[in-house]
Amino acid sequence: FVVPAFNEELLLPACLAAIKAELVRTPCAAEIIVVNNASTDGTAALAAAVPGVTVVDQPIKGLVQARSAGFEASTGVLVANIDADTLLPEGWLAQVLAAFEADAKLVCLSGPYDYHDVPWRMRIATRAFYGLGYAAYLFNKRVLGVGSMVQGGNFVVLRDALAGIGGISDRFTFYGEDTDIARRLSKVGDVVFTYALMAKSSGRRLRGDGVM
Repeated sequence: FVVPAFNEELLLPACLAAIKAELVRTPCAAEIIVVNNASTDGTAALAAAVPGVTVVDQPIKGLVQARSAGFEASTGVLVANIDADTLLPEGWLAQVLAAFEADAKLVCLSGPYDYHDVPWRMRIATRAFYGLGYAAYLFNKRVLGVGSMVQGGNFVVLRDALAGIGGISDRFTFYGEDTDIARRLSKVGDVVFTYALMAKSSGRRLRGDGVM
């Protein structure tokens, strides 16, 4: 598990607790890496105090830079990229392990967010967005045979596959890196987006930036 974190002392504890709870429910060899991405609050100290968590410092601010630092520090065959404001629901890990065991061609598995802390109108809008995105994903994948769809902060990738395409592109800083990963990985294996892998996430950026 790679968790990028910039000033996330408020939301990070719940994220880590959800990951650890999944590891209790579905035991497997795993590591949890929190990437302290130039935080100015107590994020690093808080993460370091959690048993079983390794803290990696990345002083260059940027989500892509943080994800890359975490990927380089990780050793797992599978690398789960989870944002610090994301909560994994019960059964998430079991779903991931079953999917990769069942499909030898699978290189990446992802699912949508449920923005659980925003007004209902905003939740409806985001559900509609995911619906349109999923329809486009199915058309591109099954009709055109190109591309795929990945939700950054809720995806698991096969280490060798991501390394084989050159890792996470540094052409991005925040938005767009997940679409780029989906596009490039789809050329070397199967990239699956499924509602069965939904995770809860904070809607704070939606409230700040707006849905549109």
